[in-house]
Amino acid sequence: MDTTTRAPVHAGPAAELLDLYQQLVVIRRTEKAAHDLFLAGLVKGTTHLAAGQEAVAVGASAALRPDDYVFATYRGHHHAIARGATPEECLAELMSKATGVCKAKGGSMHLTKASHNMLGSYAIVGAHLPMATGAAWSAQLRGTEQVAVAFFGDGATNIGAFHEALNLAAVWRLPVIFVCENNLYMEYTPIATVTSVPDPAAGRAPAHGIPAEIVDGNDVLAVLDSTRAAVQRARVGGGPTVIEARTYRHYGHSRTDPGKYRPEDEVRDWMARDPLIVAREHLRRLEVDDADIERVDAAAARIVAAAVDAAKQAPEADPAEAFTDVWADGGAQWRT
Repeated sequence: MDTTTRAPVHAGPAAELLDLYQQLVVIRRTEKAAHDLFLAGLVKGTTHLAAGQEAVAVGASAALRPDDYVFATYRGHHHAIARGATPEECLAELMSKATGVCKAKGGSMHLTKASHNMLGSYAIVGAHLPMATGAAWSAQLRGTEQVAVAFFGDGATNIGAFHEALNLAAVWRLPVIFVCENNLYMEYTPIATVTSVPDPAAGRAPAHGIPAEIVDGNDVLAVLDSTRAAVQRARVGGGPTVIEARTYRHYGHSRTDPGKYRPEDEVRDWMARDPLIVAREHLRRLEVDDADIERVDAAAARIVAAAVDAAKQAPEADPAEAFTDVWADGGAQWRT
C-alpha cells in the first residue's frame, strides 16, 4: 500500500490503525471506481463488488507474513489489494488493459498476484478451499511455518468441498485458516433459510474438531486480533481454525442485481456499521484528530484517482498474451 503521500502523525497503535484505515479507504474508492467504470462501459464482463467487506481482507492480511498464502472468491478485489496488488493493476485488469494484474486474462473474477502469494480469486464456489488445504500441506512438509488462508462466502459452507477441506486440514493438523465472509446472503438467498445451523461456518467447525470464532467482520481490529491468534497457533503446529466474520455487502450480488430483496431496515442498520465508520470511531478513541483522518482520506482519493487515469491510458492487451502463462514453462505453443 502506498503511504508516501501521508506523513505519520502518531506512533504505536494509532499509526498502525491509520495505515489500516488508509487501506480500507483505498479499497472502498477502488470499488467505487470499478462501479463507475462499469457504468461508463469501460469494464469488460461483470463485477462482484466487496464494498462493505473491506475490514475482513485488511484485518486478516495485516496478521500475515509476506510469504503466507491467500486464496479468495470471485468477490476478491479487496483481498488482491490487501495483499499487494495496486488499484491501478486491478482496475486495468477489469478494463482488459495490458497493465492489468493478470494481463487482462483474469478480469474481475480471477485477480491473482502470485508474486505476493495471493494465489487467485476463484469463480467456482468453494473450489479453492481444498487448494488452500493443499498449500498448507506443502508448507507443513517443507517446514516453512507458512500458513494458508482461504476466504469464502457463507454459501460455500453448503458445498462439499468445504467439509472435505476442513476434514483433511483437521486430520493432518494443517496450518490453514478458513475465513468465512458471512454477508447473510448466498447470491440472492438468505443463508439462514437454507442452512441447518445459525452460524454456517463456525457452527459446523466443531464437527471436524476445529476451533472456531465469530467476529465482527466490519471491525478491522477485531478481524486482525482473531486472525493473528489463529495464525500464531497454526505456525506452531496447532492446526486449522475457522473464523466466521459477520459483514455485509453494500451492493447487490453482482452488477445485474439491485439487491431489492434485502429489507430496508436491515440495510440501514448495517450501513450504520460501515467498516470505515467503525475504524474512524477507533481512531477517535485513540485521540487521532479528525484533520489527520481527513488527510488519510485525501491521500487515498489521490491514489485511486491516479490509478483510474493510468488504467484508462494504458494500452489494450495484446491478444498474443492469451497463450502465455498457460503452462509452467510459459506457453502452450509446443503442445499444439
